[in-house]
Amino acid sequence: MRPRSIVFDLFGDYVRYRGGAARLRTLSELMSCFDVGESTVRVVLARLRKEGWFDSWREGRETVYGLNDKSLHLLDEGRSRIFDRVRSEWDRHWYMVIYSVPESDRGVRDRVRKELAWLGFGPLAPSTYVCPHDRLQQVRESLADEPALRLDTLRCQSGGLPVDREMAARCWELDELNEDYRELLRTYRKRMPAYRAGRLSPQDALVERMQLTYDYRKFPFRDPDLPTELLPAGWLGREAHDLFLEAHELLREPAEEFYDAIAGARVSATAHDAGA
Repeated sequence: MRPRSIVFDLFGDYVRYRGGAARLRTLSELMSCFDVGESTVRVVLARLRKEGWFDSWREGRETVYGLNDKSLHLLDEGRSRIFDRVRSEWDRHWYMVIYSVPESDRGVRDRVRKELAWLGFGPLAPSTYVCPHDRLQQVRESLADEPALRLDTLRCQSGGLPVDREMAARCWELDELNEDYRELLRTYRKRMPAYRAGRLSPQDALVERMQLTYDYRKFPFRDPDLPTELLPAGWLGREAHDLFLEAHELLREPAEEFYDAIAGARVSATAHDAGA
């Protein structure tokens, strides 16, 4: 697990629901559970603050890191993609994005592809991505700050369901993804009896819950949450999602108990404003 990812997961699952701010000492002690040293924690947090993801201020002799609008937006978007699934009936429409980026702006092109994948779009053709869900407004908002980028967005239909299925198979590596879901299920089914019986210590529950989120978080980049009509036979994605939700909730209470024991008294996110 990368230290940067651990920081965001701590803020996403714990800190944001406890005032939105945490002391550096608290974060260092929690990250030591993942064998991340204090000096590394300081460097990572300082870098994230410099990038604009967190605010920081002093409370007495301690440094406090707090969420801001930018990081809260990221956490909200990430939580939605990881935890939510579309259950409404498919309207049989595709939502298409065609983008154009100058050849010299390769970094912009990579960011566009990554953002489109995160939002559930797959590559139908070069510079042409499609999604079965209407997320065009999210695309426009998330890529609004790329001046070198030109976007065209469309709502369209294919010639019928067989064509739709063929398009889905072209856009996403569904067989490979299904095998990875199978491996995730194989790994965590063995652990579920211990989760259900509450046999993990609070510290182990927090570590296990963080590892679970880390392992599952890679799937929304690859899984567009296709409608049932487009899924191959034997699809395991929804079973894996249900197991993830159950395990995440089973570990919540002991994990929060451990976090609270380390954090002690809650930090007030308003301290930053008061100090300013």
